[in-house]
Order: sequence, then structure tokens, then C-alpha cells
Amino acid sequence: MPPASPASPSSPSTPSSSESPSSPASSSASAAPSVGRRAVLGAAAAAVPVLAGVSTPARAAGAARASVRALPGGGDLGPNVLVFDPATPGIQAKLDQVFHQQESAQFGTGRYALLFKPGTYNGLNAQLGFYTSIAGLGLSPDDTTINGDVTVDAGWFNGNATQNFWRSAENLALVPVNGTNRWAVAQAAPFRRMHVRGGLNLAPSGYGWASGGYIADSRIDGQVGPYSQQQWYTRDSVVGGWLNGVWNMVFSGVQGAPAQSFPNPPYTTLDTTPVSREKPFLYVSGTEFRVFLPEKRTGARGVTWGSGTPRGTSLPLSQFYVAKPGVSAATLNQALAQGLHLLLTPGVYHVDQPIRVDRANTVVLGLGYATLVPDNGSTVLKVADVDGVRLAGFLVDAGPVNSATLLEVGPAGASADHSANPTTVQDVFVRIGGAGAGKATTSMVINSRHTIVDHTWVWRADHGTGVGWETNRADYGVVVNGDDVLCTGLFVEHFNKYDVQWNGQRGRTIFFQNEKAYDAPNQAAVQNGSVKGYAAYKVGDAVTAHEGWGLGSYCYYNVNPSIVQHNGFAAPNRPGVRFHGLLVVSLGGNGQYEHVINETGAPTSGTSTTPSTVVSYP
Repeated sequence: MPPASPASPSSPSTPSSSESPSSPASSSASAAPSVGRRAVLGAAAAAVPVLAGVSTPARAAGAARASVRALPGGGDLGPNVLVFDPATPGIQAKLDQVFHQQESAQFGTGRYALLFKPGTYNGLNAQLGFYTSIAGLGLSPDDTTINGDVTVDAGWFNGNATQNFWRSAENLALVPVNGTNRWAVAQAAPFRRMHVRGGLNLAPSGYGWASGGYIADSRIDGQVGPYSQQQWYTRDSVVGGWLNGVWNMVFSGVQGAPAQSFPNPPYTTLDTTPVSREKPFLYVSGTEFRVFLPEKRTGARGVTWGSGTPRGTSLPLSQFYVAKPGVSAATLNQALAQGLHLLLTPGVYHVDQPIRVDRANTVVLGLGYATLVPDNGSTVLKVADVDGVRLAGFLVDAGPVNSATLLEVGPAGASADHSANPTTVQDVFVRIGGAGAGKATTSMVINSRHTIVDHTWVWRADHGTGVGWETNRADYGVVVNGDDVLCTGLFVEHFNKYDVQWNGQRGRTIFFQNEKAYDAPNQAAVQNGSVKGYAAYKVGDAVTAHEGWGLGSYCYYNVNPSIVQHNGFAAPNRPGVRFHGLLVVSLGGNGQYEHVINETGAPTSGTSTTPSTVVSYP
């Protein structure tokens, strides 16, 4: 995105004890039932396949048909998962090899997971490029310490960090060389379960433009410096201080967060997060890999690992079908029908039918931005109306044939109560166009009640290959039909109609970041009946209860700067529908908002890129 002028370290835009979990689960516990800016680089970096877990057949929930041979659980994680221990020679060279390949490969096919066994590593600088995840393999971040840095910067894009997408850091302790670690990212770049024994700088070298981002379940001992970051969401963490804010800084359940003060400084602060359940993660127990499943928290505040290990259960890798690129959707469905979970190793997967998750408590976990692409207009993944499904860590990329939906959580009309054990969708990202022409009428549909969507970026591409108003047509980003759904860290951008349409009752969103589609050719193309433009976030007319905190929408109609949006947010005007900390911004005067929400809020005007804000509504 083309952001506003960044803040400088010397003149920021504004001035500027964790929860103790109970004893951890036993490791043997079993879970309950720019255009022109990218440069796609060369061939995949060579790596030795890593054996992970025991490659033995899983004891299926139901016997497979006699004519079909049962699929094994566990096995090899493939060549693009690099596992290190403190004695591994040449770690820095391997990190550099992956980074040089992935640094500017924005729409390439390379996918990597860099995994570090517990121990101490000295003198490393892990620079992360596209589709690269780095993670520790302990139960606590402090089990794996890097005396060094995990760095994201923007040298590949002339100091502009607004396209530093699709990379992640998880479950590590860092002791930065100069006292501060640099994490200059944009969307789809989570920083989870990290312990920074120092400060964290969220801006690129030179303090150029930046537009991120998301932190969860992390402890930053020193100060977090957003500098030029326009918006940021931090959840259930501990920070030693927070320097500044540009447009929209949102905190829930964060010890050390600045006090509520929106819009000046632009801090929206909730003392706790209503409901949260951390993302599943891979760890090692002895010689085997396992997947840890953190338990649900209500009224969460601070990190889950403050007393060492988190609360939850774990599964051996032998209970997962370890999928490799090239496997068919039919095989994935066979594995699920056998009662196996899915672990998607790094790569691009093509599917010709929906992956069907019909069993309660199923885990679908991706490594290294594993990417699912429908080849024939199918839905990529469908979840039944069951308890406790966990979808995490993968990218869905629309295919060339239009899909009615790409990801569907619960069938239409789903009504079961999942409050005790909700489905979670975490670090699951959706893209339409960019890597090639793709189309989808609706990207993500949430029908199941009580679903938690914790950090997603749903993006109709504004640059790359296969981009145009009709070329990568995608009318709706996220549609929520289920009641009692909670979104924490919702990023949805550039859709032809509504970016978010919320029809369910009692929905809640903490942090929303949006840009309207850049490429609308004229006013008529976005006209919504008698209304000028489709709101970024639309609450259905029949909804009687809904609440949102820290929501922002930006317009940049660069094809036709005369386009007018009536508002960024539209909702029924009734007491049970409430919003806190809303803003709209016209980037450089390319397009205009007449109001912030409904008929409330001043219009954006001129080229100053100054937000129009509403502190509370109604």
C-alpha cells in the first residue's frame, strides 16, 4: 500500500506481570476427542530431508474400506523443513541461502520452515524473506535461545516495508546483538510466542513506510518502537513500553500496554481478550516431534508460558498425515476419514475437491506457508459443524476458475453451540490474484457459532500477476453468518464489494485493517444501489448485537481519484451495535470518504492523508 509519510525516530507521530498458567500437560498427553518489484529467484536451496516422528500407521477412528490401504501417520517432513540443533555446522550459511532465494520472491513457489531444537545458538542473524517461517521446538520460547537476531528489513524494496508479507517467527527467545531486534513487516507476518530480551523495532532501516502487523503471546522486555508503522495489533502479551502510534494501535490483554487514548495518541486498549486459544505448534519430546494444542482462555491477559510451559494437550506426529506437495485432495480426505490430523509440509498443493474436516478436534497445521490452490473452482476446505477444529498456518490461493467460496467454516445454517470448544482459524491467509489470475466470489465464510478467527489477511491482490478489476474479481472477503463469532486481528483488503459482511448476532472484532480496492474504474463500478461505494465493514440490517474496537479503512482510488465512498463502516443504528476507535483515511486524496460510519464522522479531504475518526458509536 502507498502509506502516509512515516514518522521518524526523533519525531514520532505521537508521544510516546504475566498470567501464570498451571502445571503443563504431560508430553504424553493425548488431545480430547509492485508491480515490477519482485524478482523470483533461482532453484530451491538444497537441504537434507528430516525424519520426524515414527512412520507407523495411525490407529484410525474407523477402519478404512478394505479396498483402500490405510495411510500411515508421521514420517519425513521433506526437504524444505530445515531442523537445526546447536551442534549443526554452517547454520548461518543455510539461513543466508534460504534468505537470498526468498528475499524478493514475492509470488514465487519457494516455501521454507526453519526449526531450531532447544538449546542456545550464538552469533546468528536469521533474515526472513517471503514464505519463510522460523520457530523454536521447545514447549516454551525460553527453551530455544538465539544470541542474535531474527530480522525483517526492506532493502529489497528500497526501504519500503509495506510489501513484507507472508513470513513468521514463533517460539524463540532472542538476545539481539545491539539490544533491539528489527521486525519490519506488513500483513500476514505473525510474531507469536516470542521472548525478546531487549527491544523490538517495527520499522525498516531508514524508517521508511511500514504497514503491519500482529504480535501474540509474546514478551518484549524492552520497548516496542513502531515508528512508521501505521497500524498494529498486539494480543495477550507483555511489553516493557510502547513508543508511538501513527493511525491505529490496538492492544488486548497486554501487560505494559499504553492506556486507552484514541485518537490522540491513537491507542485502543482492552484490559483483556474475551476468548483466546493460542495456535498449535510443533515441538520435540525426546527424539519425536509432537504438536502442542494450547487450551482456551477467557479474559486472557499476558503470555501462556509465563511459568515455563503452557497449559494444554499434545499429539504425537504419528497421529498426523504428513502431507507433501503433489498429494491429491482425495488422499487428504482419506487421511481425515481414517481419523488422522493433517500436517502440511512447505510447498504448493493443488486440489480438485474440498478438503473435508468432519471430525471434532481435527488439527490442520501448515508449515512454511504451505499453499492450497483449487484448480477447478472448488472450495478448498470445508469444516463441518463440529467442536474444536484448529486450522492454522497455511495460505489459500484462488485458482483461475472462479470459486464460490475458498474456505468455509461450518455449513450454511450451522447452529450448534461451540462455546466450550470453539473452532479456531489462525494465521490462515487468503489471496486472490498476484501469483496469477484467480477468482472467488467469497473468500472466507464463517457459519459455525463461536468460531475464533485469530489473525488473518484476506487479500484481493492490488499488484503482481493476474490483477485487474475483473481479472481477479472477488466480491466479498469475509462473510460471517454464525452467531457469537470473535475476530482478533482481522485484515481484509481490496474486494470488489463488501470486504467484511457480518450477518451473525453478537459478533465481536478487535482490530480491523482495510483498504478499499484501488482499481475501481469509475463511480458506477462501486455504486451500491443509491449508496456511494460498498462499506469496508458491513453489519447486517437484522443484527441487534455487535461490537468492534480499533477499526480502520483506507481508500486509494489511484485509477480514478474522483471516486467517493459514502462511509467506511455501515451498521444498524441501534443500542446493541457498538463501535470504539474508528477511522477512515484517504491516501493522498485519491478518493474520498464522506463519513466514517453511517452518517457520522467528518469527510476526508485534501491530500494530507489525515484520518477522520469516531471515538465511539452510537
